[in-house]
Amino acid sequence: MHFSKKCSVFKVVLSALLIVALLQLIYLSFLSKLHGRQQRYRYSELFGGAGKRNAHLPEKNTRKERLKYSLSTGGIFDGSGQYRVYKNLIKSEFSTNQKPGADAGAHQIALATHTTINNLHHLDSLLERWQYPLSVAIFAHGQDVKFATALVYALSMFCPQIQALVDFHLVCHSGEMANFPEQDREQFAGLEDCGGVFAKLETHRDKYQNYAIGGNVSYPNNLLRNVARGGTDTAYILVIDIDMVPSADLPRQFQALLKRREPASDEVFVLPAFEIRHARKMPASKSELVQLYQVGEVRPFYEELCPRCQAPTNFSRWVNLHGQTSGELEVAYTLTWVDPWEPFYIGPRTVPLYDESFRQYGFNRISQACELHVAGYRFSVLSSAFVVHRGFKVAGEFHKRKDEENRRNRMLFRSFKEGLKSKYPASPRRC
Repeated sequence: MHFSKKCSVFKVVLSALLIVALLQLIYLSFLSKLHGRQQRYRYSELFGGAGKRNAHLPEKNTRKERLKYSLSTGGIFDGSGQYRVYKNLIKSEFSTNQKPGADAGAHQIALATHTTINNLHHLDSLLERWQYPLSVAIFAHGQDVKFATALVYALSMFCPQIQALVDFHLVCHSGEMANFPEQDREQFAGLEDCGGVFAKLETHRDKYQNYAIGGNVSYPNNLLRNVARGGTDTAYILVIDIDMVPSADLPRQFQALLKRREPASDEVFVLPAFEIRHARKMPASKSELVQLYQVGEVRPFYEELCPRCQAPTNFSRWVNLHGQTSGELEVAYTLTWVDPWEPFYIGPRTVPLYDESFRQYGFNRISQACELHVAGYRFSVLSSAFVVHRGFKVAGEFHKRKDEENRRNRMLFRSFKEGLKSKYPASPRRC
């Protein structure tokens, strides 16, 4: 009798456990279906038509329609006719609300940068440091044209800071065209938030080694720099590569400097350039950077590959400036350009454009610095601002055709310098 009661209790407990397990399965099934519906809704919100589901999202629909219009224009060809440019493919709220020709107000400075889709993930860390207007020119080829279009659109939808501050421009080969990605449900249905979009970008990380995009595709770095520069309306522009990060609070400090000191029309402001070991945290201030510099964790940019390319900055002088590791940003000293200096600088939007004949590796930035020199510009080094490249540049990390491209661009640089004599006949300066 006692055994029979125990057996009955056991059966009741077992039945209860089975019922609980069954309810959990039903609940999990419901959650899965709900998640699937949410993903389909997210996809419809991003890439679907402007039907009833999207009627309560007028702002997002407007952004979508603006993108569709930009794509419908077919872009414009560059001067060589080899590249198609979609300028202002995605416009930020800052640019959208800025009236043509109006003063940028609180924002007198913007950052312009360029990349392929495999390095666009660096935008996340760049925005942590630069919370001001930012213009990004992206080069895409083949299937990456569609991927880039979809991902920058998703970034502008799901990332509030990107929505507010970042303008995107797209460059591809003239024979390729970008289209609105309405039929890519499988690839993009899972995009739900800003983190998810950057996670998607991570899947394309390091797809190419430097400029080795594949086939005979040439990376038009100077065209991209000009497109990014032209996408800003601010009085001053900092042009850097997307895997570089400026010192903290630079825009505010620089604008405060402009209020205290009237800049000359022929003056650019140099940011000493460094590179840091991959494992190290990016320094925010000059004092943090100097500490890492003194123990060899930070070194001048390109120190191993081309020490002469940055040496004119005079790093020892800059590091040892007394009383200028903190406080107000000032001009520490002014230099005249010497070959082969490739400074990173903040300049007025009136500085000469980059020569778009230079593509791939070699002489693309030095050619523009050389022209600034011949045009009469002076290079004022800022006291406590800087830029840092993530990772040490070493010879073994470059693509196989680097030396061949460098030789080609060296020949091009010689003819470029000859052309400057005709462009600036009254200038006594040469490079």
